[in-house]
Amino acid sequence: MRRYYFDNAATTRVDDAVIEEMLPYFTEKYAVATSIFSYTPGLESRDALDRVRKIIAKRIGADAEEIIFTSGGTESNNIAIMGIARKNQEKKHIISSRMEHISVTRVLDELESEGFEIEYLKPDKEGSIDPEDVKKAIRDDTLMVIVQHANDEIGTVQDIETIGRICAEKRVFFHVDACQSFTKLPINVKDMGITSLSVSAHKIHGPKGAGALYLKKGIKIKRIMHGGYNEFDKRPGTENIPAIVGFGKAIEIASMEDCKRMAELRDYMIKRLTEEIPHTKINGPLGDKRLCNNVNISFHFVEGESILLKMDMKGISVSTGSACFSRSLEMSPVMKAIGNDHELSHGSIRFTLSKYTEKEEIDYAVDNMKSIVSELRKISPLGK
Repeated sequence: MRRYYFDNAATTRVDDAVIEEMLPYFTEKYAVATSIFSYTPGLESRDALDRVRKIIAKRIGADAEEIIFTSGGTESNNIAIMGIARKNQEKKHIISSRMEHISVTRVLDELESEGFEIEYLKPDKEGSIDPEDVKKAIRDDTLMVIVQHANDEIGTVQDIETIGRICAEKRVFFHVDACQSFTKLPINVKDMGITSLSVSAHKIHGPKGAGALYLKKGIKIKRIMHGGYNEFDKRPGTENIPAIVGFGKAIEIASMEDCKRMAELRDYMIKRLTEEIPHTKINGPLGDKRLCNNVNISFHFVEGESILLKMDMKGISVSTGSACFSRSLEMSPVMKAIGNDHELSHGSIRFTLSKYTEKEEIDYAVDNMKSIVSELRKISPLGK
């Protein structure tokens, strides 16, 4: 059976060009990256790291020495948030929102147990954080503001530039999780007033196991892991050179034209789903305030896990905000934050597109969704 993959916010297919770029670093150029006073193979690996560091830095308007390689977005978020908080404990107030990825919210839970005060700002019904609310929440003892650039669940794009300007004026640290937005939206860390920023390779057709953290020059952190002196003594451990090289290639071939095409397909899919299936609700904003590849829609009177399983039987991969698939009886924190009730949360389905997504695949998914929702509503006690 052909597989129609619509879960690209979770991970993406590795581009063939990325794989080709990585292969020599498994079999020919496999030495660890060493100092400038070493043997040739080690220097070649060091050069590869430095080259990718420059690629990432150029893409976000940073300097190469401000880029720290990690295993991915989760580690980058942990290093930045925990590292900054534990190094600067004279201030204990941290501002964030319920829109953040679990790799941020779980870190904040840990910091709260250590005595930090976490204030969560309420988004509007489309998931947007009002910069004025950020400004009002900042106090004399505020250490840091943490806001995701684009939400992984409902695609909301935040006004990072305005929030960053406020943070700079108030002299508080500003951390941004940009794993979903990197290469899809313009980012300039200096213009946006960003202190630290997380990115990940496997969200942009690169390999799993590679990510990066931008840490503004001069910002000191407390290490959360201990070992060697790799990555400017901020993150110990042998760098995953093949994956990092692949990350660099994925960035180089990422195209805004692909993003424009994904946005057109996104709008086409939203139009078909909302016009052809009654009793639906789009979660998140429309247009430029929504990530180019995100479609999240709730279907009244049906459970998301039932839709997911039936779609999977048709070869279609999607994700759901249903409690059964989050391994919890609680509704999605993001859905709760934007005011959805349990029915809308549990009846939500997320489609996320990639540069490989074709219009015929969307038509196949929508046609099947129509028949599946209709079938489930006929037997659903919710709709009676």
